[in-house]
Amino acid sequence: SGGPGAGLGPEAEADPALLRASSPELARRLRGLALVRSGFVSDGEAVELLREVEPQLGRGRYQSDHWDRAITGYREMERGLRGLAGRALLARVTPAFPPRRPPRPRAHVLDLLPEGHVGPHVDSVKFCGCTIAGVSLLSPSVLRLRSLRDPQDWLELLLEAGSLYILRGTARYEFTHEILPDEESFFGGLRVPRERRVALIFRNDPLGETP
Repeated sequence: SGGPGAGLGPEAEADPALLRASSPELARRLRGLALVRSGFVSDGEAVELLREVEPQLGRGRYQSDHWDRAITGYREMERGLRGLAGRALLARVTPAFPPRRPPRPRAHVLDLLPEGHVGPHVDSVKFCGCTIAGVSLLSPSVLRLRSLRDPQDWLELLLEAGSLYILRGTARYEFTHEILPDEESFFGGLRVPRERRVALIFRNDPLGETP
């Protein structure tokens, strides 16, 4: 309580300056379910996290097409974060997850080129549980959610470098999410130029599976 990972549960409020919605009603409906916090990791912590993941990332090639066609211009890996900054980060994101369904110890590391993007998708319930928490490094970007039922309903989160986003419940299951490509990367009237972005994404197990 009171630490840097506190206040990340469903009662948490997003920073209104980092969130845009198609309507006030939708913003209220997704309160606590789609959340962004700026400055979750410091510049120094970001350097340490990148130092840990870069060597293994560097052994892979950037891919042009993902198996489910959701991502272009990327490379990725699953990695347990064993360094001091990585272990501290896992401990700090854990309060975002239900107590009985904690995050997996291995992070999904997604390295996205400036011209790459993550298309609209819903994470498969075969591989991901009720909560997704991602830390953005290197470049700001815009995360857009769009309702599967009513596509005119959307929510956008401004993901600054060092920020944390959380998706759970309705925002995780009933909305697609995407990282906008550079040519569409605007947050309202604000241009958000896309450069290389590395995300550390934490998920929990699907219901009925044990870690």
